[in-house]
Amino acid sequence: MALRIRAGSVHPVTAPPISDGAVLVDDAGKIAAVGPHARVPTPPGAQALEFPDAALVPGLINCHTHLELMHLAGRNPEPGFAAWIHRIRELKDATPPDEFRRSAEQGVRDCWTRGVTCVADTGSTGAVVEALARLGGRGIAYHEVFGPDPALAEPSLARFRDEVAALRKWTSFQVGLGASPHAPYTVSADLYRAVAQEAYRDGLPLAVHLAESREEVELVRDGAGPFAELLRARGIAVAAQGCTPVALLARLGVLRLGTLCIHAVHLNARDIALLRDARAAVAHCPRSNRAHGHGVAPLAALRAAGVRVGLGTDSVVSVGDLDLWAEAEAAGWQGEEALRMLTIEGARALCWERVIGSLEVGKAADLAVFPPTALYRPLPPPTALVTVVAGRIVHQARAEIGGER
Repeated sequence: MALRIRAGSVHPVTAPPISDGAVLVDDAGKIAAVGPHARVPTPPGAQALEFPDAALVPGLINCHTHLELMHLAGRNPEPGFAAWIHRIRELKDATPPDEFRRSAEQGVRDCWTRGVTCVADTGSTGAVVEALARLGGRGIAYHEVFGPDPALAEPSLARFRDEVAALRKWTSFQVGLGASPHAPYTVSADLYRAVAQEAYRDGLPLAVHLAESREEVELVRDGAGPFAELLRARGIAVAAQGCTPVALLARLGVLRLGTLCIHAVHLNARDIALLRDARAAVAHCPRSNRAHGHGVAPLAALRAAGVRVGLGTDSVVSVGDLDLWAEAEAAGWQGEEALRMLTIEGARALCWERVIGSLEVGKAADLAVFPPTALYRPLPPPTALVTVVAGRIVHQARAEIGGER
């Protein structure tokens, strides 16, 4: 069924806002018309919704989540980052598979209540790609691979290959699968190189936690620090690479178009040039960076260099919620600038800007309706009045719609 939504203001993002505007969605889930209310037709049989005091915007895009960890909110008080990472692994190992599935579904629905229509999620259980497929969501699920011991790179790669093959049944034009060799402190150089080659061959986008913490820089550059100590305690040899984490991954062939670099806090001028030249993108998570004491990413320099940047919340274990507006505010953006970063810039970071991220005829009808003040902070975390994914209403006035397909 076609859907027509009228709102007090319509924000295409790639065009000026429209007062008393409307968007028409065709029965294929694509945007058929955008413009002033009087110029957008209402086809016979179309569902019509009107929000005279609200703002209609493209669906928000969360460029970094861990939705399988929703159940772990508030359960990791470790102050040191290396110890915090270690504790996350322990908590995951103690979690039954059904709990990950429940968390993933809760996370997808929580995103919808907040007007988020697309997520770039990293996880190791496969629960999120399954939840997105069953619920009719949109996103990329980057499947994690771990293996800091170079002697075990081949078995780690074989296990990853088998897991990805099993998860492909959940993919579609709305749900993509990617690869995530986790981070320099959990992945050996041999495994990084092998996974990058495998992903390139199979057309899988990559996501990597990169240049996130001082401890990570110390490990890569000097072969020292708490991550090095944890690895050596497991009998894994650690050698100083004498370079930054970004330079290491560039050398290993990990950075390219389609690589999403998560956090990217500790960068020098050469690192930024490497990211630019590789056409890699950055998922900026300012509240998580602040919560862990990682520092402040060089956003101005990244954007001046032309590096594509989107915003992500990271996991609720780090920040407690999935509020993208709070991320925009923490990054120093408000109003239309914040909206642009949460929509079309996020789509560009994921290389999906031709499909989503703005209200344009022919694009997928991913959109959200917010109370008008929700576009301007500081305010309580905004809840969407309506959220639409591919032309289907998935959230409306606190009552989520959608079941298994």
